[in-house]
Amino acid sequence: MRKTMSDLHTRAKGVIGEDVACKYLIGKGFKLEKRNYQKAWGEIDIIALKDNTIHFFEVKSVTADFSAYNNNHRPEENVHNLKVSHIRRMVKTYLEESKRGMEADFQFHVLCVYMDMNKRVARIRLLENLII
Repeated sequence: MRKTMSDLHTRAKGVIGEDVACKYLIGKGFKLEKRNYQKAWGEIDIIALKDNTIHFFEVKSVTADFSAYNNNHRPEENVHNLKVSHIRRMVKTYLEESKRGMEADFQFHVLCVYMDMNKRVARIRLLENLII
């Protein structure tokens, strides 16, 4: 499949958003374990450890001019039912592969990264401990 300029821009925005998310998580005391954990059926953006709990993060990045920012934009709405089923399978796969098993303490979160590319600033909204 051929990549378009729009696809490349979207991926670049996603990488920047994930970089911002990683710095945020490190600042909050998380130890990063994996980034972009992939299998044929899905991907988990960030896997981190904190307080003996494994934390799985889906990062949703959007660009926004904060002066004209619309508070009604909710990037987490892009975590739809199909995405959730892939995440559920990825969590199970990771826990099995890492020999932790399904009895391990884990949580799933969505990190929304709002980036103003002109001002080079970002805001983060963390939706914690979601049920998948």
